[in-house]
Amino acid sequence: MAQNVLAIYPGTFDPITLGHEDIVRRASQLFDRVIVAVAAGHHKKTMFNLEERIAMVTEACSPYPQVKVESFDGLMRDFVVARGGKAMVRGLRAVTDFDYEFQLAGMNRHLMPEVETVFLTPSDKYQFISSTFVREIATLGGEVDKFVSANVQRRLNDKLALTKKP
Repeated sequence: MAQNVLAIYPGTFDPITLGHEDIVRRASQLFDRVIVAVAAGHHKKTMFNLEERIAMVTEACSPYPQVKVESFDGLMRDFVVARGGKAMVRGLRAVTDFDYEFQLAGMNRHLMPEVETVFLTPSDKYQFISSTFVREIATLGGEVDKFVSANVQRRLNDKLALTKKP
């Protein structure tokens, strides 16, 4: 059995949800070390800037000493290979995620054949949560306390209060 296996869990985490946190918890039980890789998000317009997202993810991962948080820009392949990652963790919520994730895993296998993609599913109560839904619900004044931690909810409220000021 391999020892000291490093897994990378990449994402935009805009914001990190309880579903993401559940995947981090599960990955930390399977792998010796985990890096939660926060994407700069050059291809997406994010609500939170990179520093804010890193701060939220760092807070969420604080219970897990074997989990580090880093940012990345560019190809995920370069990030994983540079750190010696042996697994890439991807969360699957539903069948709709599978098609995209399956294609991505196949492409990643060509780009980095020495790295395995591992699909993890969150607990049932988190399977329908997405950062997009959380942002939309919060923006429209809805409650998101069942979908994100108290720290993330506070940051969402602060961010939305800033955007509503005249």
